[in-house]
Amino acid sequence: MALHQIITSLLSEDAYKFSMGQAIFHQFSDYKTTWSWKCRNTDVHFTSEMVEEIKRQVQLFCNLRFSEDELSYLDSIRWIKGSYVDFLRLWHPRYEDFTIGTDAPCGLSIEAHGTWLNTSMYEIPILAIVNEVYFRLNYHYEDLLSQFKRKLEEKIQKLIDGTYSLGSFSEFGLRRRLSEEAQDLAVKMLAEKNSAFADSKFVGTSNVFLAKKYGVTPVGTMAHEWIMCSGQGNHKHNPAYSNWYALDAWVKEYGILNGTALTDTITTDCFLKDFQLTYATLFSGVRHDSGDPYEWGEKMLSHYEKLGIDPKTKTLLFSDSLDFERATALYRYFRDKARVAFGIGTYISNDTDEEALNIVMKVTKCNGQDVAKISDVIGKGMCKNADYVDYLNRCIKWRMENDNHTQIR
Repeated sequence: MALHQIITSLLSEDAYKFSMGQAIFHQFSDYKTTWSWKCRNTDVHFTSEMVEEIKRQVQLFCNLRFSEDELSYLDSIRWIKGSYVDFLRLWHPRYEDFTIGTDAPCGLSIEAHGTWLNTSMYEIPILAIVNEVYFRLNYHYEDLLSQFKRKLEEKIQKLIDGTYSLGSFSEFGLRRRLSEEAQDLAVKMLAEKNSAFADSKFVGTSNVFLAKKYGVTPVGTMAHEWIMCSGQGNHKHNPAYSNWYALDAWVKEYGILNGTALTDTITTDCFLKDFQLTYATLFSGVRHDSGDPYEWGEKMLSHYEKLGIDPKTKTLLFSDSLDFERATALYRYFRDKARVAFGIGTYISNDTDEEALNIVMKVTKCNGQDVAKISDVIGKGMCKNADYVDYLNRCIKWRMENDNHTQIR
């Protein structure tokens, strides 16, 4: 059963891919990476029909090009430079970079190999394709969409009557959305009803295509791949200093613009070794993506205070497996201590009576060398080389125990 084309624009991409893409283009254009896809659900199986449809959808995605209207929109974003827009005018995805097969327990395997410039741009559209193919071919889609609409309307009503109190929040659900139709509807309704929300403000979406369509802000700065590749992709780097290399390269690209730092690529405690006065001042805030959010928030508040920075001038952005109830509790706890914001994904873009897929696509090699993420909780990493993970953990441990030098930058 052939489906309609799922990805119809190269702007159907999370905003942080363009943030990172510009910095990659200017500073790391020769880096090469390998990306690996994984399904974390243990009871999910992709049929041969699904795999063939996924291949067809990836081929359709690879036929896309940026239109001049889309490029003009990107050029209008304050931190996007003309040289990167000119590069995107020539750029397109390459099907030759993909290896798609069935040799995985769930029945689907996907890898991408090529320049970081190319492969970084594949992650989000591939995840969106896999999600929509799975839900359309495995269920009665119209039933799922009806459930989705009912739940979305209930959530919006609770934003209006004040049951949910979020402050500023964004929609981050492209990668795990039920469908393009569902995410479009969610962003449209949130934008239309925004002025009626009691104590919440919908500020934008990570999906650049929908941000353009509905006149809201495209939201996103950096992902774990940025720290992993810029910090660990150079074989001469000590990987325990990955955050320093990543922050330094980011400031070279953006200065004080576009600055929300991701803290948990090699643990937040190690991140704070490098997030000293200059970087803590230049970056407008930090993003939480693993571990206890309350402990993390208190740790960040304490760190800012030790540096003599008023935490109320900085943003704590929470983005780890949130729903409106958890976000409300976090907002009420931290709103008098700092600026608070939320990036909320699957709960907005794929909330039905069926379990959402827990699928990821992560960078696993950079320049032929293993790279790894050591987040604040166990189980989020995807490195295939246990020896490298052990080496990285030992580097982090040594630094935490022996490096007492305060980094000014």
